[in-house]
Amino acid sequence: MIRRLLSFFLPITIVRRKSDYSKDLEVSWANGELVLDSRNTNYSYGSLQRVLRRGLKEIGFEKVARMHKILVLGVAGGSVIKTLVHEIKTTALITGVEIDAAVIELANSYFGLDKIPNVKIVIDDAFEFVLKTKELYDLVIIDVFQDTTMPNFLFEKFFAMRIAAILTPDGYILFNTMTLNGEHDSRNEAYVQHFSDGPFRVKLIPRIEHHNELIVVHKTG
Repeated sequence: MIRRLLSFFLPITIVRRKSDYSKDLEVSWANGELVLDSRNTNYSYGSLQRVLRRGLKEIGFEKVARMHKILVLGVAGGSVIKTLVHEIKTTALITGVEIDAAVIELANSYFGLDKIPNVKIVIDDAFEFVLKTKELYDLVIIDVFQDTTMPNFLFEKFFAMRIAAILTPDGYILFNTMTLNGEHDSRNEAYVQHFSDGPFRVKLIPRIEHHNELIVVHKTG
């Protein structure tokens, strides 16, 4: 409790961990919240939880609560899963795909991710998982980062259309991106064009927490 109170004045590190994918991981108290960070950005809870909560609110909490299957690509500490289960009260089967086993160890130890009964965690590459899965999902949340870097495959048309193919009718993609410069803005605009010829509605929600831009894709039929 004392560390939590002191964190309103100065972040207090609880544990540091090396990672093959994210280099440095850190669990700390910050502004009264337990958060998971990489070297240069917030990975879970804190600002990231607010970003993805904004996207879920755009889709509609009541609609999300009625969904049956949700796929989360990029789990980190599991903050969006906590929002889905504890705040939105979904009983959907949530499949979380995370390439970094070290992140999941921290998520289980410090954030109780393994205590949530309707969550299945798969240690795998997001690209490989999406190619292999035979399931259909009502919602796919894409939140894949390696520190501040986003893999290029996330923005390729092949991957975007594969995600669209595993959506149910009336399904959604919620894609969290980081926009640090004009090149990133152009990249996001090109991504949106992948959906211009199909039964999709796309909305951009820019400049959330300064550098995040959400892309919400609705498969309308």
